[in-house]
Amino acid sequence: MKKFALMGAAGYIAPRHMKAIKETDNELVAALDPSDSVGILDSYFPSCQFFTEYERFDRHLDKRKRANKPVDYVSICTPNYLHDSHIRFALRSGCQAICEKPLVLNPWNIDALQEIELEYGLKVNTILQLRLHSSIKSLKQQIAQASNNKKYDVDLTYITSRGQWYGRSWKGDVKKSGGIATNIGVHFFDMLYFLFGKLQDNKLLISEENTASGYLEYEKARVRWFLSTDEKNLPAAVRLQGQRTYRSITLDDKEIEFSGGFTDLHTLSYQEILRGNGFGLEDNRVAVETVAAIRNMSVSNSRDYAHPFIAYL
Repeated sequence: MKKFALMGAAGYIAPRHMKAIKETDNELVAALDPSDSVGILDSYFPSCQFFTEYERFDRHLDKRKRANKPVDYVSICTPNYLHDSHIRFALRSGCQAICEKPLVLNPWNIDALQEIELEYGLKVNTILQLRLHSSIKSLKQQIAQASNNKKYDVDLTYITSRGQWYGRSWKGDVKKSGGIATNIGVHFFDMLYFLFGKLQDNKLLISEENTASGYLEYEKARVRWFLSTDEKNLPAAVRLQGQRTYRSITLDDKEIEFSGGFTDLHTLSYQEILRGNGFGLEDNRVAVETVAAIRNMSVSNSRDYAHPFIAYL
């Protein structure tokens, strides 16, 4: 049984990590969050030591290490801009790291972390769960068997409505979240790279506080993408049904169905990590480079390959 610590226990994604630790028959022994709204711990690990101060959490992990009861893994579910620092903390504490996406905000952070991995002889594992989804794995096989000259036309649309709190939290601060494309899009961009190969072109057509859209071209796909947290961008039919989220990915005008099968993907990720098969730093590079470029590039005046939703803005 492995011993885990978790940073960011009050966050949205943390319960999926708690569930994965539990379902892989391991133990969460310590958790950290400046917010004490972590009653969810009782559902998984009621005996877990909880800290609201980083310094006390650090001291606890160090005491366990000196008492020959070390923590094996630190799971990181903290705000995006803290990932780099908290990964370093995990490695320097003698623990393997498991970090939520986006791994880091900038590609040069990956280079520095690779040096620290080598220094400590430990691994940074990341959660790229869409690569483990059965529908995505099947689609990858289909694409691999197609003609080498085949280039698909893909439309990616993801609208997940958020209230006023979103903009006032760290998620609304580009310096902390990386912006819309990074915060809600990076796992889709990783999926596109996983499916369609080397990135060849990257254009930004819309960049607003709550909405971004652009064009990506890969070895085997031309992708028009649209991401938003503004409910006004939801299709009328979706709003009439009272839904606040809309996700669609089409491949040559055919819908890719992968709305189900998400429940156990974090557990699958942990199973692979514990077997030594987790996705590492280099697996994240293209997606991180993609979103970093989007964050820093100028908006193009061209409307070539513009996503259909742009016409409605």
